[in-house]
Amino acid sequence: MPDPFAILFEPLAIGPVTAPNRFYQVPHCNGLGYRMPLALAEMRRIKAEGGWGVVCTEEVEIHPSGDLAPFAEGRLWSDADISPLQRMVEAVHSQGSLAGIELSHNGVDAPNFYSRLPPLGPRSMGVVGGTGYEPVQTRRMDKEDIRALRRWHRAAALRAKRAGFDIIYCYAGHGLSLPMHFLSPRFNDRSDEYGGSLPNRVRLLRELIEDTQEAVGDVCAVAVRLAVDELLGPEGISSDGEGREIVAMLAELPDLWDVNISGWSNDSVTSRFAKEGYQEPYITFVKSLTTKPVVGVGRYTSPDAMVSAIRRGVMDFIGAARPSIADPFLPQKIREGRFDEIRECIGCNICVSADNKIIPIRCTQNPTMGEEWRRGWHPERIAARPRAEQALVIGAGPAGLECAMSLGRRGFEVILTEARRELGGRVTLEAQLPGLREWRRVVDWRETQIQKLPQVAVYRGSAMTAEDVLDAGIPHVIVATGALWRRDGVGRSRSRPIPGHAAAAVFTPDDLMAGRLPQGRVLVYDDDHFYMAGVLAELLAGRGCQVTLVTPAPLISYWTQFTLEQERIERRLLELGVNLAPRCLLTALGPGLATLTHTLTGAGREVACDAALLVSDRLPNDALYKALRPALADGRLRSLRVIGDAEAPNIIAQAVFAGHLAAREFAETGAADGVGFRVERVDV
Repeated sequence: MPDPFAILFEPLAIGPVTAPNRFYQVPHCNGLGYRMPLALAEMRRIKAEGGWGVVCTEEVEIHPSGDLAPFAEGRLWSDADISPLQRMVEAVHSQGSLAGIELSHNGVDAPNFYSRLPPLGPRSMGVVGGTGYEPVQTRRMDKEDIRALRRWHRAAALRAKRAGFDIIYCYAGHGLSLPMHFLSPRFNDRSDEYGGSLPNRVRLLRELIEDTQEAVGDVCAVAVRLAVDELLGPEGISSDGEGREIVAMLAELPDLWDVNISGWSNDSVTSRFAKEGYQEPYITFVKSLTTKPVVGVGRYTSPDAMVSAIRRGVMDFIGAARPSIADPFLPQKIREGRFDEIRECIGCNICVSADNKIIPIRCTQNPTMGEEWRRGWHPERIAARPRAEQALVIGAGPAGLECAMSLGRRGFEVILTEARRELGGRVTLEAQLPGLREWRRVVDWRETQIQKLPQVAVYRGSAMTAEDVLDAGIPHVIVATGALWRRDGVGRSRSRPIPGHAAAAVFTPDDLMAGRLPQGRVLVYDDDHFYMAGVLAELLAGRGCQVTLVTPAPLISYWTQFTLEQERIERRLLELGVNLAPRCLLTALGPGLATLTHTLTGAGREVACDAALLVSDRLPNDALYKALRPALADGRLRSLRVIGDAEAPNIIAQAVFAGHLAAREFAETGAADGVGFRVERVDV
């Protein structure tokens, strides 16, 4: 029988270079950038080792006037910046893959906080990037500024060629770059040859492509990354309007088209709001207008969906950022038919949050992401046991599952116990909530891998007491018993229980996930500020409750700004008729009534409610750990460790990381310096 996936592994020419297959890691941010070139190079090398035929940088600044500080992206301002990027190129080439670089001047998105140069734009306007509503305006670019931009871009392309890059981008996507700012009539009100008509607005992008081709096109492919739809209707570029016309005008000029939708929150929408292949309706037209290869994205994790996209003529390369983060070895696993080993992206955007928080990249599914250099972690390999040991892992939530699986892969004999019949802990419960079904992959993947490990025995429906643990006679114990949501409202905004909570009809997320739902008028109090309160408000509104969501934060689901979904969450709640009350403390509860206090004015008001759902802090389930500590002190246990939410409640990604860290450190000697990982430092 012919291999149905063979088409994914066909070499494909991109101008003067040839990609070894159709797996294309598109440019993506990572929080490492110019600050951590060693970590960046090793992270990208792992992607190439895993079979990604093309591995690209993030956006790389070409000049100080396009400075994205405080965000740590790439830099190619001068010759001094070549060497760090060359490390990445050499790392990617060592695995036989092509290296691509996304050159970028971020124009009206760059506040220039580090360089302190005036930002540049098609017109004088407030900067739209940075950390939000920056009190900074651009300078309207004159003809000399445009000529200077072209010189900077050409110089950066030549430096990229010297560094060894195979593919060099002209970037006009995500609303983040000057070429796109010139394309957009929202930003471009010029009346000269760079403004007005679409051909005039396309002029700058055309010139940059031509300049780049002339400078490096003899040995490097020139790619264009273009947002063909901004999802703004008549107010923006659209795939049935100017997006299509732009591609038609420039169709044969670049060597490759990398097309997507804009802005970043649309291009990297979470699985709660969009499923695999969601960009296809917007980008399908591109191949009909050009003979050049096309890259598309859409959080593809299914090999069948990838093949379908190729065969239907949607794209030539399967572009990916998040799926390549969740599983750097996804291509190799498809090639070898190891489909059940693919660690599928769950679309939670924890990777995105890392860049937005200016910290090294991380992933819920892949705890080794960002740790390749500093901890020496590999996503597919883990050190064999130094000696024969037996471990008992108590609790099969995300931390316990990851720990037991990783210990088993090291060759240790592991007993994994879970009080419930179903594995997965909080993830299994949360995956039943609106929009979170794909989060179940965290459990399913680990459960599948554990089933392949005969040295890991799983006992369901087995609650453990301290006596049970000691009677088992296993010398090493790892406690991963999770946490429970508080019922008294204690959290970030208040250190004491809410008056009246004991006498009121109070519910917690644990109640709702167990099927115990309030009815009638429900006040949801969010002092957690991530996804949980918004998801539960959506659940209750969908069940016919009259819902009021109250939060001390200035925005609903405040932290979801960093996962690019805050506006979608708020919009959905408004569409469902949920009453929203930001900047309000819940200060008292009584029968049928709640008292709110405005966080700024101190003004109070009362809200009628039949029940209150409190989403505040969680309490670690660490009683078993504490009960076992005397046994460690007197030698009945040789080691005892508490991990995940039982140690300190956190996001799911941190629980998985904690489980993996515990498995890596098990039976190993600790770092001599006490740090536990390598730190990139500058010698002075």
